[in-house]
Amino acid sequence: MKRITIYDVAKEADVSLATVSRVINDSNVVREDTRIRVQEAIEKLGYKPNAIAQGLALSKTTTVSIVMSEKMFAYNGKILNGLMDVAKIYNYNIMFHTTSKGISKMQDVIESIIKSRVDGVILFNDNFSLEEMEVLNEYQIPMVVVGSKITETKIGNVGNVYINFEKMAYDLVNKYFERGIDDISLEEDKLNLSMMEQLKAGIDRAYAEKGKVFNKYISYDDNNYKSSFNFLSDYYKNNRPSKLVITFRDSQAIAVLNACQEAGYSLPEDCELVCVLNNKYLTMTRPNVTSYNIPEYDLGAVAMRLLTKMLVDDDSVKDNKDIEMSYVLMSKGTTK
Repeated sequence: MKRITIYDVAKEADVSLATVSRVINDSNVVREDTRIRVQEAIEKLGYKPNAIAQGLALSKTTTVSIVMSEKMFAYNGKILNGLMDVAKIYNYNIMFHTTSKGISKMQDVIESIIKSRVDGVILFNDNFSLEEMEVLNEYQIPMVVVGSKITETKIGNVGNVYINFEKMAYDLVNKYFERGIDDISLEEDKLNLSMMEQLKAGIDRAYAEKGKVFNKYISYDDNNYKSSFNFLSDYYKNNRPSKLVITFRDSQAIAVLNACQEAGYSLPEDCELVCVLNNKYLTMTRPNVTSYNIPEYDLGAVAMRLLTKMLVDDDSVKDNKDIEMSYVLMSKGTTK
């Protein structure tokens, strides 16, 4: 028998997740007709709100939940180290929640977080919708989003420790414009769509300021090395690579490098390549791939420290929950 969740109640009552949470927690900001509709849906479906979760705001567990995609686990090791080191200093326990397509759904993670009575949550970008964050907010669970900048939100207890990927792309493209190069392409990364939106926004803005339109956003079905290489091998048989190719992850960058070389193009003479994320595999390529030095450990450490301050209502973070981290472009063998 299917387990009834808060998502089912919201769908049955035709309301948001946050509204269901408000009704469950007896909030006085819900209209009476809406409250009745939600209560009728709860009764019809047999949904039983967790009693421990309803009393969540009244107790502390010194436990913080970290939510991230299983596929990105290998790329976030340094961030996790920073998170855990600071958590240990301030005596917080860590509870991991991973999401995996077709296996671990976000709605199950939400339910687990609420029932586990965690004090706060660290979110890795693309996992959560604004509505799901509003549900956690109804249970008075402070959150910090780590990675890229989140869009404007009215939720009061959300912090953000981020890299400004829009500015990164904007500055990079303008650097190439100054050299007279405007043939630039961006390889889509489906595992990091929020970052991709920001990178593309930066490129679009740079082109628009020059009275031009960016039209080389390369998208294909999957982004692992094999699918990327197969797609690009065929693509470069009929299309010259752009003068500058931008990728997000190492597997895409290595696929571009190998596909170009297979098609007879030399880097950086025929095509320059920049990868946003830097890791050890990029040092094994020939030539070495130009990438950004992003302070991954510090992203995690600062995010956890911000959350610990939010948990004790530290005055220093009441109006300063958005922290932008710096980065440096490391020019290597794939750029001139």
